[in-house]
Amino acid sequence: MIDVRPGADRYEGGDPATGITTRHAFSFGSFYDPDNLRFGPVLACNEETLAPGAGFDEHPHSHTEIVTWVIEGELTHQDSTGEKSVVRAGDVQRLSAGSGARHVERNDGTGRLRFVQMWLAPLAAGGEPSYGVVREIADAAPYEVPAAGAVLHVRRPGAGERVAVPAADRVYLHVVRGDLRLDGAELGPGDAVRITAERDLEVVAGSPGELLIWEFAAEAAPAAPAP
Repeated sequence: MIDVRPGADRYEGGDPATGITTRHAFSFGSFYDPDNLRFGPVLACNEETLAPGAGFDEHPHSHTEIVTWVIEGELTHQDSTGEKSVVRAGDVQRLSAGSGARHVERNDGTGRLRFVQMWLAPLAAGGEPSYGVVREIADAAPYEVPAAGAVLHVRRPGAGERVAVPAADRVYLHVVRGDLRLDGAELGPGDAVRITAERDLEVVAGSPGELLIWEFAAEAAPAAPAP
């Protein structure tokens, strides 16, 4: 099954008056949709835009693997594990909230900050919080999140190039940039595809693109969604 979700259908959120614009792919906060709560372990895929000086004050998470991909600008991160970091375009950041963690995310730069943040339910609740950043992740390099039975592939195809979709039980694909095609469907920035039990699929790039492709283990049985 191939389920294309256009970026134009995302829920509008955030707080534009304070410089925060958010577009949600899944039911989130006041935007409740009982038919769109999750896909496998994916609880959220939020496109965030922060104006200079804007950000999210300290807030809690638990039982969630939070993976962030910066598109433009610099994200300042600080959390209750004692970690402080500046995350830039091409870096992958992960906060494993475990039994409970608090963090702050801000745009302390002078330009616009744009990032995609994805929340995954872990296979088992609890555990100690942890944090990590992979700098300038290479194209096609797998980034594993074992706690959620998940692997992220970052792909940056040139015009005319083809990208094989992993032959996994579930695959979640998010388009960061570019004009792409998958099984006859035209895809653009912000579009997402939820793929179940498909094989031999390829994404064809009509222009230089950037894709985030998650694959999930067939035996994954995520824990209950976090608040």
